Amino acid sequence: MRAYKIGQASKMLGVHPNTLRKWRKEGKIKAVKVGRDWVYPEEEILKLLQRERDNAVALYARVSSRDQKKDLETQLEFLRQKVARDFEKVYEIKDVASGLKGDRRGLLKLIELAKEKKIRAIAITYPDRLTRFGYDAFKEFFKALGVEIIEVNGKKFKGPKRELIDDLVAILTSFAGKLYGMRSGKANEFVEKVKRELEDEEEEN
Repeated sequence: MRAYKIGQASKMLGVHPNTLRKWRKEGKIKAVKVGRDWVYPEEEILKLLQRERDNAVALYARVSSRDQKKDLETQLEFLRQKVARDFEKVYEIKDVASGLKGDRRGLLKLIELAKEKKIRAIAITYPDRLTRFGYDAFKEFFKALGVEIIEVNGKKFKGPKRELIDDLVAILTSFAGKLYGMRSGKANEFVEKVKRELEDEEEEN
């Protein structure tokens, strides 16, 4: 039987050692006394991880800029009302970043929770809150980790057109830079022209 000391076991479970002591006294996890210390069997840790996973969800909200930060709480409150009540444990994760960025702190946290088997679902208000492009690939990635993505589909939470324009300009800037050179005046001219056209179209609509 493989067993772990309290420090190792609490780290595996992502809790403070005092919490683990409390769980042992409450009978939430079984432990074996070896000398003066309690050790925690691996199978008990895995059982508890599975129980926590089965009842845990991550609520994820995202906006692209700081002037939209109020919308973060609005998204989270919507998810709390629609999803949180169905789970015993809830993580709330948010990002202020473009949906094009793959290194968002919140997104990386979602991946960490999924890999550590701490959640069984991720709830979002609309697909573009998780990612601007490649959403189906993200769904398959999390599915492979045993995590379901719950799309609440609050239409009002779809990213505004201004946010989409900013993301498209970021893509064009990257491609134009590779085509003409990052410091090329031609690249800047091309990007600015497209940006003006997109903004003019937005005003007309």
